[in-house]
Amino acid sequence: MNSLMTRGNLLDDFFRDVAPAFYVRPLHGDALPQPSQIRFDVKEDDAGYSVQAELPGVSKEDIQVSIDGAVVTLRAEVQQHDEKKEGEKVLRSERYFGSVARSFQLPMEVDAAKAKAKYENGVLILTLPKKLEGKAQRLAVE
Repeated sequence: MNSLMTRGNLLDDFFRDVAPAFYVRPLHGDALPQPSQIRFDVKEDDAGYSVQAELPGVSKEDIQVSIDGAVVTLRAEVQQHDEKKEGEKVLRSERYFGSVARSFQLPMEVDAAKAKAKYENGVLILTLPKKLEGKAQRLAVE
């Protein structure tokens, strides 16, 4: 749905591909990742949901996951620092600071007390069990 290319991106791509000598990017920093750049897969089974979200270059201390009913929010604080050694001249640095967040809604509420999160090799893995309270139960007829 968000696959439309903006005019700025179109012109950036044109100048980068056709006339790279005339297109000079800033020497320090690129733009922060957009919320849509947090890529994730959501899978469902009878017990709950499994989410795998890509958050490369973020330390696990800077990741926050919040659950509010059926809404899950991922938030990451990006803090990439420049390291400069004595006698070294920095020609280009692509470091940035800021935060990025993305929320999504699941079909059923999540049992936040039993939810688990694991971060390994740039991938956040969430195990989100379904909240079974309030689900209609079938009674046995005697």
